[in-house]
Amino acid sequence: MTDTTQQRRRAGLAFGLAVPIALLGGLMGLGGAEFRLPVLVGPLAAQPRRAVPLNLLISLVTVTVSLLARGRMLSLTSVSQLLPPMIAMMLGGVTAAFAGTTLLGRLSARQLERLILVLLVTIGCALIVEAFLPEARAGFVPPNPAWQIVAGVLAGLIIGLFSSLLGVAGGELIIPTLIFAFGAGIKVAGTASLLISLPTVLVGVVRYARQGMLRDRNDLLGIALPMGLGSVIGALLGGLLVGIVPVMALKLALGFILIASAVRIFRHR
Repeated sequence: MTDTTQQRRRAGLAFGLAVPIALLGGLMGLGGAEFRLPVLVGPLAAQPRRAVPLNLLISLVTVTVSLLARGRMLSLTSVSQLLPPMIAMMLGGVTAAFAGTTLLGRLSARQLERLILVLLVTIGCALIVEAFLPEARAGFVPPNPAWQIVAGVLAGLIIGLFSSLLGVAGGELIIPTLIFAFGAGIKVAGTASLLISLPTVLVGVVRYARQGMLRDRNDLLGIALPMGLGSVIGALLGGLLVGIVPVMALKLALGFILIASAVRIFRHR
């Protein structure tokens, strides 16, 4: 088999896997990157240090498209009550993105693989917990703007670090935070998570690009481009199906799938 044939097959596989992953992400208000990372390292055979920046680049495309599609189905004005914590979480996430992209370059391959395993299992557990969250509840952070800003910055720092180290949008952590801490409804939290994720993911992509981690032509054309195109299609379908598919049951099942796939791939490595 020639190199050109292998590249075409790899690109076709990347596109085919990206569509369902992004569709699920659009349904849940996520970028779907937590499910892409095991695929990048597993079937697409990318090393974790290359997979993380690629994942973040594709996440940027997916989050943007999901937000546009979701905005057509759900009013963005519904998130206005969450503006103080949202802005605070954005600031914290952007700040942490600088630290995370620097830390990635300092970790050994073995340390990075172990860290990815732990973080993916944590996210899988968060998805399972999120499946049982109520539609709305009182948040434990007082409604005082000062308290909400402090709590939002701290949450954003933690989530932004996860985001930059895994190449994910972080919605699976942002949504429970908005519900438990700030009393947001589940659908509003899904839309707000995309808005919060966007600047963090953008900063991470720019940082990785400046570090020269997004220069490999084969990775960009053979993985990022076809997965980006597949993600656009999947994210549009997912955004249009919001409110039709039982998302909570989906999150419960996918949480277990993510944990199993992460352990299988990264523990083996």
